[in-house]
Amino acid sequence: MGLILRWLFAFALVSATYNPTPWNYVRWATANVGTELPLVLFLGLLLFLGYVVFLTATLRAIGVFGMVLVLAILTALLWVLWDWGLLNLANTSLNVWLGVIAVSFVLGIGMTWALLWRRLSGQLEVDDSDGR
Repeated sequence: MGLILRWLFAFALVSATYNPTPWNYVRWATANVGTELPLVLFLGLLLFLGYVVFLTATLRAIGVFGMVLVLAILTALLWVLWDWGLLNLANTSLNVWLGVIAVSFVLGIGMTWALLWRRLSGQLEVDDSDGR
């Protein structure tokens, strides 16, 4: 349940930033930067803070190599689905959503990895200082 919840938060962050619908920060900010600059800046900083939290945790937990590995596994899965004819990549909207899902999955794995590693191995990380 923890992985799903963390992935949902990551998905909300990434899809709020950009998605193929008109309802995303990038399109809204581009259209309103001239009239709503303080709000555009405020919401942009909130999104930036979310990315700092997720990326810091992900980089500390799985590193760049782990991020590339998770993306490679997801890419291979998409390739298999495309090869079997279950996925048509001609739809650009679908491709953007797949990218949003992939990035959010990497961030969700990164947020969960330290907890999962502790449960699987029984070992604490050097940075763990919660007294357990």
